[in-house]
Amino acid sequence: MGRLESKRPLAAGILLILPCTDFFIKVDMRIETFDVPSQEVLTIDSVTVHVDAVVYYRVHEPLKAVINVLNYRSATILLAATLLRNMIGTKNLTSLLSEREHLASSLQAALEAATDNWGITVERVEIKDVRLPLQMQRAMAAEAEASREAKAKVIAAQGELDASRALKEAAEVMVQAKGALQLRYLQTLCTIAAEKNSTIVFPLPIDLLTGHMNS
Repeated sequence: MGRLESKRPLAAGILLILPCTDFFIKVDMRIETFDVPSQEVLTIDSVTVHVDAVVYYRVHEPLKAVINVLNYRSATILLAATLLRNMIGTKNLTSLLSEREHLASSLQAALEAATDNWGITVERVEIKDVRLPLQMQRAMAAEAEASREAKAKVIAAQGELDASRALKEAAEVMVQAKGALQLRYLQTLCTIAAEKNSTIVFPLPIDLLTGHMNS
């Protein structure tokens, strides 16, 4: 007859219900989940993204869930979608991609504050996916490739600089040691002979070639 019969929810067991005047609503107090409808939102830096999320919740006060809201599940889904869309609109693309956990925590806190009067506890919120337009994906891939190429060129240039310094130091050592240049010359000839599978014969003593090598 439009009047709450008890100030507390009834426990499980056999209940006496008058079919003409009374009715009861069974509330599941286990953790439930729902997928937040995919939201297409424009970020603060004018990038259109599609974001999917999932919410874990449970009813902790059945009376509030039945009396204070007509359909607590539907209301929570709509509220989650609205809050998610509003939060994404205040972020740029970089922070949205790198701070998913922070976004999920903020959404959970906002949902808890709003649904507490409905007898709902939000246990967890997860951001499932952030999808970018195909054109934006290609642009980001090209940017990443250009960044990798620039780093590779810097590393190659540093290697060339180190190699030139090492050659300079080696040349200074060879200038100070008279026999070092001849030994290096012979070592190079041995390397060439090994690669080409050939033999090099010097009919003259190597000392006679010193003048030509110095010139």
